[in-house]
Amino acid sequence: MARTISIPAAERQAAAATIVRTLRSAGFAAYFAGGCVRDLLLGSEPTDFDVATSAPPQTVLQLFPRTFAVGAHFGVVLVADAAQNGAEILTEVATFRSDGVYSDGRRPESVAYTQSPEEDVQRRDFTINGLLLDPEKIQPGTEPAMAVLDFVGGRADLAAKTIRAIGDPARRFAEDKLRMLRAIRFAARLGFAIDDATFAAIRASAVEIEQVSRERVREELTRMLTEGRARRAFELLDASGLLRAVLPEVARLQGVAQPLQFHPEGDVWTHTLLLLEGLPSGCPATLAWGALLHDIGKPSTFRLAPDRIRFDGHVEVGVRMAEALCARLRMSREDTEQIAALVANHMRFGDVERMRASTLKRFFRLDRFEEHLALHRLDCLASHGDLRLYEFAKANYEAMPEEAMRPRPLLTGDDLISLGLHPGPRFRTLLAQVEDAQLEGRIHTRDEALALLQSVLAGE
Repeated sequence: MARTISIPAAERQAAAATIVRTLRSAGFAAYFAGGCVRDLLLGSEPTDFDVATSAPPQTVLQLFPRTFAVGAHFGVVLVADAAQNGAEILTEVATFRSDGVYSDGRRPESVAYTQSPEEDVQRRDFTINGLLLDPEKIQPGTEPAMAVLDFVGGRADLAAKTIRAIGDPARRFAEDKLRMLRAIRFAARLGFAIDDATFAAIRASAVEIEQVSRERVREELTRMLTEGRARRAFELLDASGLLRAVLPEVARLQGVAQPLQFHPEGDVWTHTLLLLEGLPSGCPATLAWGALLHDIGKPSTFRLAPDRIRFDGHVEVGVRMAEALCARLRMSREDTEQIAALVANHMRFGDVERMRASTLKRFFRLDRFEEHLALHRLDCLASHGDLRLYEFAKANYEAMPEEAMRPRPLLTGDDLISLGLHPGPRFRTLLAQVEDAQLEGRIHTRDEALALLQSVLAGE
């Protein structure tokens, strides 16, 4: 996986401000637009800076030496600049426009460029994202609010902590149905309420989210899970009707009772919400999805036995369900395998103190074991609260040298062939027996491994 080079927000802002000055020097209007303005007014650090301008796309392409016409048909051009660390700063520059009919629930069939910033913001999603800012009016000691153009009441909604669609919410969501998920995400991340009319429009159109590509849905859900307010996001998804539309398997967790001696917190849905509440901002996406799906097999395996509620085989069922869900959301093979592994292994911590040394070391060799540890901790805190097994596993994992966990093999398949054995499934069993003895410290040399192998073969 490629390493992402971080670029300070101040550098991104400076690059965007330079673009604004260049456009204005050429006789065009230009402003910061969208989420960066919202974040500046909230006192948080924007991740990206976007520019809106009256300059047509072809002019933008000509004015700057390095550009990418990623959406020129819709008036969108990326302008590239070099950062101090050698990375590339990409700033989205969009021409003021009004949109034609949206027939696919995602993009307009046509756009009309305009010279009016007020007309441009009317096509945007929410009032808090419809603000423009003049960067040249931001001086040291000056509040960003003094440089804001607000045609949609966005500043008032920021102050009131309200997510409100611009204009008719039903029309905004008909234009791009993903905006329904975005409303949920912004409300959760910012701790805002959703305006009544906007929320009613989401509930009325929730089933239409199925028209959005699965990749776009996945990205929004992943952001909800990793931005630090996952529980609130999923409560809003449930209340809006979107949860049942995009993740019906998760919706079915509701009302599934659990044995009180292990889960005093309540049903599987409540337990899962508590795990989501514990997910920190910026956590790995695979850990977040693992937390959401770790008990996904429980509704299908619920059984009221004479002694207590049981979920026999819920891990195996859960793995299959998690893999199917990941496939439906077009997740990568690498992410799918890790999420499935988290589901498959989350119950194994119950035996961690009783594991043989070889079993424990193999357990620790799971890919990204730190995520398994983190999931187990969340699982405990969301139920009985006992972290004894977590602390045992964590201490042993951190104290174990890599060479003890993954020692160099004493024997290979070639050694078995040299003894006259024929390659086949049996090789794996024999080599595993030798490795078990090595991991448990019963053998240390190749000669000892060969002696053990001869003993095993003699006893067959």
